[in-house]
Amino acid sequence: MKIGLEIHCQLTSLKTKLFCGCSSDYRGKTPNTFVCPVCLGLPGSLPVLNEKAVELAVMVALALNCEVAPQTFFVRKNYFYPDMPKNFQISQYDVGGSIAIASGGWVGFLVGKTRKTVRLRRIHLEEDPGKLFYHGTIDTSPYTLVDYNRAGIALLEIVTEPELEAPAEARAFLQKLRSILEHLGVSDGGLEGAMRCDANISIEGGGRVEVKNISSFKDVERALTFEIVRQRDLLKKGVKIQTETRHWDDVRRTTLSLRVKEEEQDYRYFLEPDLTPVRISQEMVELLRSRMPELPDARKERFLKAYGLPEYDAEVLTSDRAMADFFEECAKLYDKPKAVANWLMGDVLQCLHSLEVDIDQAKLAPQYLAEMLKLMDRGDISIKIAKKVLWEVMKHGKSPSTVVREKDWWRITDLQTLEGYIAQVFKEYPKAVEDALVDEKTIHYLIGKTMEATGGKADPELTNALIRKKLSQMKKGS
Repeated sequence: MKIGLEIHCQLTSLKTKLFCGCSSDYRGKTPNTFVCPVCLGLPGSLPVLNEKAVELAVMVALALNCEVAPQTFFVRKNYFYPDMPKNFQISQYDVGGSIAIASGGWVGFLVGKTRKTVRLRRIHLEEDPGKLFYHGTIDTSPYTLVDYNRAGIALLEIVTEPELEAPAEARAFLQKLRSILEHLGVSDGGLEGAMRCDANISIEGGGRVEVKNISSFKDVERALTFEIVRQRDLLKKGVKIQTETRHWDDVRRTTLSLRVKEEEQDYRYFLEPDLTPVRISQEMVELLRSRMPELPDARKERFLKAYGLPEYDAEVLTSDRAMADFFEECAKLYDKPKAVANWLMGDVLQCLHSLEVDIDQAKLAPQYLAEMLKLMDRGDISIKIAKKVLWEVMKHGKSPSTVVREKDWWRITDLQTLEGYIAQVFKEYPKAVEDALVDEKTIHYLIGKTMEATGGKADPELTNALIRKKLSQMKKGS
Protein backbone atom coordinates (compact mmCIF):
# COMPACT_ATOMS: atom_id res chain seq x y z
CA MET A 1 0.00 0.00 0.00
CA LYS A 2 1.26 3.46 -0.90
CA ILE A 3 -0.30 6.71 0.25
CA GLY A 4 0.72 10.19 -0.84
CA LEU A 5 -0.89 13.46 0.16
CA GLU A 6 -1.35 16.81 -1.56
CA ILE A 7 -2.18 19.32 1.14
CA HIS A 8 -3.67 22.69 0.21
CA CYS A 9 -3.09 25.29 2.92
CA GLN A 10 -4.51 28.77 2.68
CA LEU A 11 -2.12 31.49 3.84
CA THR A 12 -4.76 32.90 6.17
CA SER A 13 -2.48 35.52 7.70
CA LEU A 14 -2.56 37.47 4.40
CA LYS A 15 -5.03 40.33 4.15
CA THR A 16 -5.46 40.14 0.37
CA LYS A 17 -5.59 37.50 -2.35
CA LEU A 18 -2.56 36.16 -4.22
CA PHE A 19 -2.78 38.26 -7.39
CA CYS A 20 -5.15 41.12 -6.58
CA GLY A 21 -6.17 43.49 -3.80
CA CYS A 22 -9.47 41.78 -2.90
CA SER A 23 -9.83 41.06 0.80
CA SER A 24 -9.05 37.50 1.90
CA ASP A 25 -11.60 37.78 4.73
CA TYR A 26 -14.33 36.10 2.71
CA ARG A 27 -15.81 33.67 5.23
CA GLY A 28 -19.42 34.38 6.13
CA LYS A 29 -19.70 37.18 3.59
CA THR A 30 -22.32 37.58 0.85
CA PRO A 31 -21.38 35.27 -2.07
CA ASN A 32 -19.59 36.77 -5.07
CA THR A 33 -18.91 40.16 -3.50
CA PHE A 34 -15.17 39.87 -2.76
CA VAL A 35 -14.25 39.71 -6.45
CA CYS A 36 -12.63 41.93 -9.07
CA PRO A 37 -11.65 41.72 -12.78
CA VAL A 38 -8.30 40.12 -11.84
CA CYS A 39 -9.54 37.23 -9.71
CA LEU A 40 -12.44 36.69 -12.12
CA GLY A 41 -10.03 36.65 -15.05
CA LEU A 42 -11.86 39.29 -17.09
CA PRO A 43 -10.27 40.32 -20.42
CA GLY A 44 -7.51 42.90 -20.07
CA SER A 45 -6.94 42.33 -16.34
CA LEU A 46 -3.41 41.62 -15.14
CA PRO A 47 -2.31 39.77 -11.99
CA VAL A 48 0.20 41.29 -9.55
CA LEU A 49 1.97 38.90 -7.16
CA ASN A 50 1.45 39.36 -3.40
CA GLU A 51 5.06 39.68 -2.16
CA LYS A 52 4.14 38.67 1.38
CA ALA A 53 2.83 35.33 0.07
CA VAL A 54 6.30 34.52 -1.28
CA GLU A 55 7.88 35.33 2.09
CA LEU A 56 5.43 33.07 3.92
CA ALA A 57 6.02 30.27 1.43
CA VAL A 58 9.78 30.51 1.99
CA MET A 59 9.28 30.37 5.77
CA VAL A 60 7.19 27.21 5.40
CA ALA A 61 9.86 25.70 3.15
CA LEU A 62 12.54 26.40 5.77
CA ALA A 63 10.39 24.93 8.54
CA LEU A 64 9.88 21.76 6.48
CA ASN A 65 13.59 21.35 5.70
CA CYS A 66 13.16 22.12 1.97
CA GLU A 67 15.52 23.63 -0.56
CA VAL A 68 14.32 27.05 -1.68
CA ALA A 69 14.59 27.77 -5.41
CA PRO A 70 16.67 30.87 -6.26
CA GLN A 71 14.25 31.57 -9.14
CA THR A 72 10.76 30.33 -9.85
CA PHE A 73 7.98 30.97 -12.37
CA PHE A 74 4.22 30.71 -12.41
CA VAL A 75 2.40 28.56 -14.97
CA ARG A 76 -1.13 28.19 -16.26
CA LYS A 77 -2.85 24.94 -15.42
CA ASN A 78 -5.68 24.67 -17.93
CA TYR A 79 -8.90 22.83 -17.19
CA PHE A 80 -12.60 23.57 -17.18
CA TYR A 81 -14.53 23.36 -13.93
CA PRO A 82 -17.25 25.70 -12.63
CA ASP A 83 -15.17 26.91 -9.68
CA MET A 84 -12.41 28.18 -12.04
CA PRO A 85 -13.53 31.62 -13.27
CA LYS A 86 -10.64 31.89 -15.78
CA ASN A 87 -10.83 28.24 -16.94
CA PHE A 88 -7.20 27.99 -15.84
CA GLN A 89 -5.42 28.18 -12.51
CA ILE A 90 -2.22 30.17 -11.94
CA SER A 91 0.04 27.66 -10.25
CA GLN A 92 3.61 26.35 -10.31
CA TYR A 93 4.98 23.20 -11.86
CA ASP A 94 8.22 21.75 -13.24
CA VAL A 95 7.66 22.76 -16.85
CA GLY A 96 9.57 24.81 -19.41
CA GLY A 97 12.57 25.14 -17.11
CA SER A 98 10.39 26.36 -14.24
CA ILE A 99 10.54 24.76 -10.80
CA ALA A 100 8.35 25.13 -7.74
CA ILE A 101 9.30 27.56 -4.99
CA ALA A 102 10.74 24.73 -2.87
CA SER A 103 11.61 21.06 -3.24
CA GLY A 104 12.64 18.14 -1.08
CA GLY A 105 12.25 18.41 2.68
CA TRP A 106 10.78 16.10 5.27
CA VAL A 107 8.45 15.97 8.27
CA GLY A 108 9.00 13.83 11.35
CA PHE A 109 6.03 12.86 13.49
CA LEU A 110 4.71 10.29 15.95
CA VAL A 111 2.15 7.61 15.13
CA GLY A 112 1.12 6.46 18.58
CA LYS A 113 4.56 6.08 20.13
CA THR A 114 6.37 5.21 16.88
CA ARG A 115 8.40 7.90 15.12
CA LYS A 116 8.13 8.17 11.34
CA THR A 117 9.63 10.50 8.76
CA VAL A 118 8.02 11.27 5.40
CA ARG A 119 9.84 13.06 2.60
CA LEU A 120 8.30 15.92 0.66
CA ARG A 121 8.40 16.25 -3.12
CA ARG A 122 7.75 19.97 -3.51
CA ILE A 123 5.94 23.05 -2.21
CA HIS A 124 4.34 25.51 -4.60
CA LEU A 125 2.15 28.59 -4.57
CA GLU A 126 -1.14 28.78 -6.43
CA GLU A 127 -4.53 30.46 -6.32
CA ASP A 128 -7.51 28.81 -4.68
CA PRO A 129 -10.60 28.08 -6.82
CA GLY A 130 -14.05 29.24 -5.84
CA LYS A 131 -16.35 27.11 -3.71
CA LEU A 132 -19.13 24.89 -5.03
CA PHE A 133 -22.37 24.24 -3.18
CA TYR A 134 -24.72 21.32 -3.87
CA HIS A 135 -28.34 20.75 -2.96
CA GLY A 136 -27.91 17.46 -1.15
CA THR A 137 -25.03 15.31 -2.44
CA ILE A 138 -22.74 15.86 -5.42
CA ASP A 139 -24.29 12.98 -7.40
CA THR A 140 -27.95 13.84 -6.71
CA SER A 141 -28.01 17.66 -6.69
CA PRO A 142 -30.10 19.09 -9.58
CA TYR A 143 -27.86 22.15 -9.75
CA THR A 144 -24.57 23.61 -8.52
CA LEU A 145 -24.06 27.02 -6.91
CA VAL A 146 -20.67 28.72 -7.00
CA ASP A 147 -19.18 31.42 -4.77
CA TYR A 148 -16.09 33.10 -6.24
CA ASN A 149 -15.18 34.96 -3.05
CA ARG A 150 -12.57 32.26 -2.38
CA ALA A 151 -11.18 32.35 -5.94
CA GLY A 152 -7.69 33.80 -5.89
CA ILE A 153 -6.95 33.21 -2.21
CA ALA A 154 -3.24 32.38 -1.71
CA LEU A 155 -2.82 28.65 -1.45
CA LEU A 156 0.29 26.67 -0.59
CA GLU A 157 0.33 23.10 -1.92
CA ILE A 158 2.58 20.68 -0.07
CA VAL A 159 3.13 17.36 -1.86
CA THR A 160 4.52 14.32 -0.07
CA GLU A 161 6.29 11.31 -1.50
CA PRO A 162 4.07 8.19 -1.43
CA GLU A 163 5.67 6.95 1.78
CA LEU A 164 2.69 6.76 4.12
CA GLU A 165 1.56 3.20 4.75
CA ALA A 166 -1.66 3.48 6.75
CA PRO A 167 -4.61 5.88 7.21
CA ALA A 168 -3.56 6.55 10.82
CA GLU A 169 -0.14 7.69 9.58
CA ALA A 170 -1.78 10.14 7.18
CA ARG A 171 -3.82 11.66 9.99
CA ALA A 172 -0.80 11.95 12.31
CA PHE A 173 1.25 13.58 9.52
CA LEU A 174 -1.47 16.18 8.89
CA GLN A 175 -1.74 17.00 12.58
CA LYS A 176 2.02 17.63 12.76
CA LEU A 177 1.95 19.73 9.57
CA ARG A 178 -0.91 21.85 10.89
CA SER A 179 1.00 22.44 14.13
CA ILE A 180 4.06 23.63 12.19
CA LEU A 181 2.01 26.02 10.06
CA GLU A 182 0.20 27.42 13.09
CA HIS A 183 3.42 27.91 15.05
CA LEU A 184 4.78 29.81 12.03
CA GLY A 185 1.67 31.98 12.12
CA VAL A 186 1.03 31.56 8.39
CA SER A 187 -2.17 29.52 8.47
CA ASP A 188 -5.02 28.90 10.89
CA GLY A 189 -6.05 25.30 10.32
CA GLY A 190 -9.16 25.78 12.45
CA LEU A 191 -10.81 28.01 9.86
CA GLU A 192 -13.29 26.39 7.49
CA GLY A 193 -11.57 25.28 4.29
CA ALA A 194 -8.16 26.60 5.37
CA MET A 195 -6.53 23.18 5.13
CA ARG A 196 -7.76 20.63 2.61
CA CYS A 197 -6.24 17.43 1.36
CA ASP A 198 -6.19 15.26 -1.75
CA ALA A 199 -5.19 11.71 -0.84
CA ASN A 200 -3.60 9.38 -3.38
CA ILE A 201 -3.68 5.68 -2.63
CA SER A 202 -2.68 2.57 -4.52
CA ILE A 203 -2.66 -1.07 -3.56
CA GLU A 204 -0.34 -3.52 -5.26
CA GLY A 205 -2.05 -4.75 -8.40
CA GLY A 206 -4.21 -1.65 -8.93
CA GLY A 207 -4.02 1.88 -10.31
CA ARG A 208 -3.60 5.08 -8.34
CA VAL A 209 -6.82 6.58 -7.00
CA GLU A 210 -7.02 10.22 -5.91
CA VAL A 211 -9.68 11.26 -3.39
CA LYS A 212 -10.28 15.00 -3.71
CA ASN A 213 -10.87 17.83 -1.25
CA ILE A 214 -11.09 16.11 2.12
CA SER A 215 -11.57 18.82 4.71
CA SER A 216 -10.71 17.20 8.06
CA PHE A 217 -8.05 14.91 9.49
CA LYS A 218 -10.52 12.29 10.66
CA ASP A 219 -12.15 12.27 7.21
CA VAL A 220 -8.76 11.69 5.57
CA GLU A 221 -8.40 8.60 7.75
CA ARG A 222 -11.96 7.51 7.01
CA ALA A 223 -11.67 8.08 3.25
CA LEU A 224 -8.41 6.11 3.02
CA THR A 225 -9.84 3.29 5.13
CA PHE A 226 -12.89 3.13 2.88
CA GLU A 227 -10.70 3.07 -0.24
CA ILE A 228 -8.55 0.25 1.14
CA VAL A 229 -11.61 -1.92 1.72
CA ARG A 230 -13.17 -0.99 -1.65
CA GLN A 231 -10.02 -1.62 -3.66
CA ARG A 232 -9.21 -4.90 -1.91
CA ASP A 233 -12.74 -6.16 -2.56
CA LEU A 234 -12.38 -5.30 -6.26
CA LEU A 235 -9.02 -7.05 -6.52
CA LYS A 236 -10.43 -10.16 -4.85
CA LYS A 237 -13.16 -10.21 -7.50
CA GLY A 238 -10.59 -9.86 -10.29
CA VAL A 239 -11.71 -6.34 -11.19
CA LYS A 240 -8.92 -4.02 -12.30
CA ILE A 241 -8.69 -0.79 -10.32
CA GLN A 242 -8.48 2.06 -12.80
CA THR A 243 -6.61 5.29 -12.24
CA GLU A 244 -9.32 7.80 -11.39
CA THR A 245 -10.38 10.78 -9.29
CA ARG A 246 -13.02 10.21 -6.62
CA HIS A 247 -15.03 12.45 -4.32
CA TRP A 248 -15.30 11.88 -0.57
CA ASP A 249 -18.91 12.11 0.67
CA ASP A 250 -18.50 12.91 4.36
CA VAL A 251 -22.19 12.35 5.06
CA ARG A 252 -22.47 8.84 3.62
CA ARG A 253 -18.77 8.20 4.30
CA THR A 254 -18.13 6.76 0.86
CA THR A 255 -16.11 7.77 -2.19
CA LEU A 256 -17.79 8.44 -5.53
CA SER A 257 -16.17 8.35 -8.96
CA LEU A 258 -15.78 11.81 -10.52
CA ARG A 259 -13.65 11.30 -13.60
CA VAL A 260 -10.77 9.35 -15.05
CA LYS A 261 -7.57 10.77 -13.58
CA GLU A 262 -6.03 13.51 -15.69
CA GLU A 263 -2.45 13.16 -16.90
CA GLU A 264 0.06 16.00 -16.91
CA GLN A 265 -0.48 16.69 -20.62
CA ASP A 266 -4.22 17.12 -20.04
CA TYR A 267 -3.54 20.35 -18.15
CA ARG A 268 -1.48 21.85 -21.01
CA TYR A 269 0.90 23.63 -18.65
CA PHE A 270 2.73 26.65 -20.03
CA LEU A 271 4.49 29.59 -18.43
CA GLU A 272 2.18 32.37 -17.21
CA PRO A 273 2.87 35.23 -19.66
CA ASP A 274 1.47 37.97 -17.38
CA LEU A 275 3.85 37.37 -14.45
CA THR A 276 7.59 37.91 -14.30
CA PRO A 277 10.06 35.40 -12.80
CA VAL A 278 10.33 35.44 -9.00
CA ARG A 279 13.90 35.71 -7.75
CA ILE A 280 14.62 34.70 -4.15
CA SER A 281 18.04 35.82 -2.93
CA GLN A 282 20.03 34.00 -0.29
CA GLU A 283 19.98 37.20 1.76
CA MET A 284 16.18 37.10 1.78
CA VAL A 285 16.21 33.43 2.82
CA GLU A 286 18.60 34.08 5.72
CA LEU A 287 16.60 37.13 6.84
CA LEU A 288 13.42 35.06 6.96
CA ARG A 289 15.26 32.24 8.73
CA SER A 290 16.32 34.69 11.44
CA ARG A 291 12.68 35.68 11.96
CA MET A 292 11.45 32.12 12.39
CA PRO A 293 9.45 31.56 15.59
CA GLU A 294 9.83 28.53 17.86
CA LEU A 295 8.57 25.46 16.00
CA PRO A 296 6.82 22.39 17.51
CA ASP A 297 9.93 20.18 17.78
CA ALA A 298 11.93 22.89 19.55
CA ARG A 299 8.96 23.67 21.77
CA LYS A 300 8.64 19.99 22.62
CA GLU A 301 12.29 19.88 23.74
CA ARG A 302 11.72 22.96 25.90
CA PHE A 303 8.65 21.35 27.48
CA LEU A 304 10.76 18.30 28.35
CA LYS A 305 13.44 20.39 30.06
CA ALA A 306 11.48 23.30 31.52
CA TYR A 307 8.44 21.40 32.77
CA GLY A 308 9.82 17.88 33.23
CA LEU A 309 7.08 16.36 31.08
CA PRO A 310 7.31 12.86 29.59
CA GLU A 311 8.10 12.82 25.86
CA TYR A 312 4.60 11.61 24.92
CA ASP A 313 2.94 14.45 26.87
CA ALA A 314 5.19 17.06 25.28
CA GLU A 315 4.50 15.65 21.80
CA VAL A 316 0.72 15.71 22.29
CA LEU A 317 0.65 19.23 23.74
CA THR A 318 2.82 20.74 20.99
CA SER A 319 0.85 19.02 18.23
CA ASP A 320 -1.60 21.92 18.50
CA ARG A 321 -0.34 25.46 18.97
CA ALA A 322 -3.44 26.62 20.83
CA MET A 323 -3.18 23.66 23.21
CA ALA A 324 0.51 24.36 23.83
CA ASP A 325 -0.23 28.05 24.45
CA PHE A 326 -3.03 27.11 26.87
CA PHE A 327 -0.73 24.72 28.75
CA GLU A 328 1.96 27.36 29.19
CA GLU A 329 -0.47 30.00 30.42
CA CYS A 330 -2.01 27.56 32.90
CA ALA A 331 1.42 26.34 34.10
CA LYS A 332 2.30 29.95 35.00
CA LEU A 333 -0.72 30.05 37.33
CA TYR A 334 -0.48 26.51 38.73
CA ASP A 335 2.97 25.12 39.49
CA LYS A 336 2.22 21.45 38.83
CA PRO A 337 2.72 21.14 35.04
CA LYS A 338 2.23 17.38 34.93
CA ALA A 339 -1.22 17.74 36.52
CA VAL A 340 -2.11 20.44 33.98
CA ALA A 341 -0.94 18.18 31.13
CA ASN A 342 -2.97 15.23 32.45
CA TRP A 343 -6.18 17.25 32.57
CA LEU A 344 -5.60 18.79 29.15
CA MET A 345 -4.88 15.44 27.48
CA GLY A 346 -7.71 13.71 29.32
CA ASP A 347 -10.93 15.35 30.43
CA VAL A 348 -10.41 18.67 28.61
CA LEU A 349 -9.86 16.93 25.26
CA GLN A 350 -12.94 14.78 25.84
CA CYS A 351 -15.02 17.90 26.48
CA LEU A 352 -13.62 19.60 23.37
CA HIS A 353 -14.43 16.59 21.19
CA SER A 354 -17.95 16.35 22.60
CA LEU A 355 -18.60 20.05 22.11
CA GLU A 356 -16.83 19.96 18.70
CA VAL A 357 -14.69 23.03 19.39
CA ASP A 358 -10.97 23.74 19.53
CA ILE A 359 -9.44 24.90 22.78
CA ASP A 360 -8.99 28.48 21.54
CA GLN A 361 -12.75 28.58 20.82
CA ALA A 362 -13.80 27.01 24.13
CA LYS A 363 -15.12 28.89 27.15
CA LEU A 364 -12.43 27.36 29.35
CA ALA A 365 -9.69 29.89 30.10
CA PRO A 366 -6.25 28.93 31.51
CA GLN A 367 -7.03 30.74 34.75
CA TYR A 368 -10.22 28.70 35.15
CA LEU A 369 -8.41 25.36 34.87
CA ALA A 370 -5.76 26.58 37.32
CA GLU A 371 -8.48 27.73 39.73
CA MET A 372 -10.22 24.35 39.55
CA LEU A 373 -6.99 22.48 40.28
CA LYS A 374 -6.35 24.72 43.29
CA LEU A 375 -9.87 23.99 44.59
CA MET A 376 -9.01 20.29 44.45
CA ASP A 377 -5.67 20.82 46.21
CA ARG A 378 -7.39 22.70 49.05
CA GLY A 379 -9.89 19.88 49.43
CA ASP A 380 -12.83 22.10 48.50
CA ILE A 381 -13.95 19.70 45.76
CA SER A 382 -13.26 16.05 44.93
CA ILE A 383 -11.94 14.81 41.59
CA LYS A 384 -15.42 13.54 40.74
CA ILE A 385 -16.91 16.98 41.35
CA ALA A 386 -14.02 18.59 39.46
CA LYS A 387 -14.99 16.65 36.33
CA LYS A 388 -18.56 17.98 36.65
CA VAL A 389 -17.27 21.50 37.27
CA LEU A 390 -15.15 21.30 34.10
CA TRP A 391 -18.20 20.48 32.00
CA GLU A 392 -20.14 23.40 33.45
CA VAL A 393 -17.26 25.81 32.83
CA MET A 394 -16.86 24.54 29.25
CA LYS A 395 -20.56 24.96 28.53
CA HIS A 396 -21.28 28.26 30.29
CA GLY A 397 -17.93 30.04 30.71
CA LYS A 398 -18.40 30.63 34.45
CA SER A 399 -15.50 30.42 36.88
CA PRO A 400 -15.11 27.15 38.84
CA SER A 401 -15.77 28.92 42.16
CA THR A 402 -19.01 30.35 40.76
CA VAL A 403 -20.11 26.93 39.50
CA VAL A 404 -19.33 25.23 42.81
CA ARG A 405 -21.17 27.93 44.76
CA GLU A 406 -24.25 27.92 42.52
CA LYS A 407 -24.46 24.11 42.44
CA ASP A 408 -23.55 23.75 46.13
CA TRP A 409 -20.81 21.28 45.24
CA TRP A 410 -18.46 22.08 48.11
CA ARG A 411 -16.89 18.97 49.63
CA ILE A 412 -18.74 17.72 52.72
CA THR A 413 -16.35 17.48 55.68
CA ASP A 414 -18.80 18.07 58.51
CA LEU A 415 -18.77 14.92 60.69
CA GLN A 416 -22.41 15.12 61.72
CA THR A 417 -23.59 15.54 58.14
CA LEU A 418 -21.47 12.65 56.89
CA GLU A 419 -22.58 10.39 59.75
CA GLY A 420 -26.16 11.09 58.75
CA TYR A 421 -25.53 9.96 55.16
CA ILE A 422 -23.64 6.88 56.36
CA ALA A 423 -26.48 5.92 58.71
CA GLN A 424 -28.93 6.15 55.80
CA VAL A 425 -26.71 3.96 53.59
CA PHE A 426 -26.36 1.35 56.36
CA LYS A 427 -30.15 1.31 56.68
CA GLU A 428 -30.72 0.92 52.92
CA TYR A 429 -28.09 -1.81 52.39
CA PRO A 430 -28.21 -4.12 55.45
CA LYS A 431 -26.85 -7.11 53.49
CA ALA A 432 -23.79 -5.10 52.43
CA VAL A 433 -23.26 -4.08 56.06
CA GLU A 434 -23.40 -7.75 57.16
CA ASP A 435 -20.86 -8.66 54.48
CA ALA A 436 -18.58 -5.76 55.42
CA LEU A 437 -18.42 -6.99 59.00
CA VAL A 438 -16.65 -10.15 57.77
CA ASP A 439 -15.19 -9.09 54.40
CA GLU A 440 -13.24 -5.84 54.22
CA LYS A 441 -13.65 -5.62 50.44
CA THR A 442 -17.34 -4.86 50.88
CA ILE A 443 -16.43 -1.67 52.74
CA HIS A 444 -15.59 -0.09 49.38
CA TYR A 445 -19.15 -0.77 48.25
CA LEU A 446 -20.50 1.15 51.26
CA ILE A 447 -18.07 4.00 50.61
CA GLY A 448 -19.22 4.14 46.99
CA LYS A 449 -22.87 4.23 48.00
CA THR A 450 -22.18 7.06 50.46
CA MET A 451 -20.33 9.03 47.78
CA GLU A 452 -23.27 8.40 45.46
CA ALA A 453 -25.76 9.58 48.09
CA THR A 454 -23.85 12.85 48.50
CA GLY A 455 -23.49 13.39 44.78
CA GLY A 456 -19.73 12.87 45.05
CA LYS A 457 -19.36 15.68 47.58
CA ALA A 458 -18.34 13.56 50.58
CA ASP A 459 -14.69 13.66 51.59
CA PRO A 460 -13.52 10.16 50.56
CA GLU A 461 -10.88 9.73 53.28
CA LEU A 462 -13.17 10.98 56.02
CA THR A 463 -16.01 8.81 54.71
CA ASN A 464 -13.74 5.77 54.71
CA ALA A 465 -12.63 6.43 58.29
CA LEU A 466 -16.19 7.00 59.58
CA ILE A 467 -17.56 3.84 57.93
CA ARG A 468 -14.72 1.74 59.37
CA LYS A 469 -15.30 3.29 62.79
CA LYS A 470 -19.02 2.51 62.63
CA LEU A 471 -18.36 -1.11 61.56
CA SER A 472 -15.80 -1.49 64.35
CA GLN A 473 -18.36 -0.27 66.90
CA MET A 474 -20.92 -2.75 65.52
CA LYS A 475 -18.44 -5.62 65.88
CA LYS A 476 -17.73 -4.66 69.50
CA GLY A 477 -21.43 -4.32 70.20
CA SER A 478 -22.13 -7.81 68.91
